[in-house]
Amino acid sequence: MPFHNSYRIAISLGGSATPESLLPLPGNPIVVGYAPQLELLQEADLTITHAGMNTTLESLSNGVPMVAIPVTNDQPGVAARIAWTGVGEVVSLKELSVSKLRSAIRKVLTQKSYKQRAIEMQEASGRAGGVKRAADIIEQAVLTGKPVLAGK
Repeated sequence: MPFHNSYRIAISLGGSATPESLLPLPGNPIVVGYAPQLELLQEADLTITHAGMNTTLESLSNGVPMVAIPVTNDQPGVAARIAWTGVGEVVSLKELSVSKLRSAIRKVLTQKSYKQRAIEMQEASGRAGGVKRAADIIEQAVLTGKPVLAGK
């Protein structure tokens, strides 16, 4: 998909601030306290994320590639997997700049391999049973106290 300047941008503040508290942002992005993430991901070309597990898995379940900016906890590990699987690029918080972010966004939007890998991961997750299968495995392991082997 070619990179162009007419992408619509939605920014969800996640309750950390109010849209009114921000200065006007260039490009007229849609800024909200909370966003209907699952609905937005159905239409998204790209997710810019802190590499939280929920957003990462929800992006992949919709075949959406990512640019990850990990902050803390498990996010650096999740971000490393985003890069390793080829479903996105990572920009470290320490090295974050407008030019580095712009470059990562442009790369993910213009190189078809990122979208293709995200779709491959979406399909693989579906074949594996997705979140429901993962929950079933966890429940079985907790109830039996034994490991759950593949195919069982």
